[in-house]
Amino acid sequence: MFGYGSLIWNPEFDVAERVIAALPGYDRTFCMRSVHHRGTEAAPGLVLALDRTDGTLCTGLALRARRGTEAATLAMLRARELVSSAYLERQVTLALGDGRRVTAVAYVVDRNHVQYTGKLELEEQAQIIARSVGGRGPNSEYLFNTTAHLAELGIHDPDLQWLAMRVRHIRGLPA
Repeated sequence: MFGYGSLIWNPEFDVAERVIAALPGYDRTFCMRSVHHRGTEAAPGLVLALDRTDGTLCTGLALRARRGTEAATLAMLRARELVSSAYLERQVTLALGDGRRVTAVAYVVDRNHVQYTGKLELEEQAQIIARSVGGRGPNSEYLFNTTAHLAELGIHDPDLQWLAMRVRHIRGLPA
């Protein structure tokens, strides 16, 4: 499985191996409205999605489920990630930090889905994230957790770092 957002810090399955991985041709971006986990139908939040973008590279984690749990893990991930059909399940080739190349499952945004926002300005993203709350909690918590865990892994994402600082400012939280 390729984790680029909440799967990095909350995979919800027994992970046997974690390796830094890169996925070429995709960008990690807040381009999907969240009407379940980090927002509601009346006040959608934003969640990260892999958006196909030529010339980009998304760095995240390759996560391997413990042997014997693969089918249950995939069923759980489908229930979690495909809740509104805004993601498409894809097989992708990852370049691992240790030199291996592996095929993994990734959930990429469906650009034809009503929840797809396209490329919103960062300030607009910050305003939405700062005020939205869904079934899994505040949208800002999702941003802060993802940004912190990427930093712990040594993965630099300047847009997410800017968003985290801006959302903290909007919410009156310490930097």
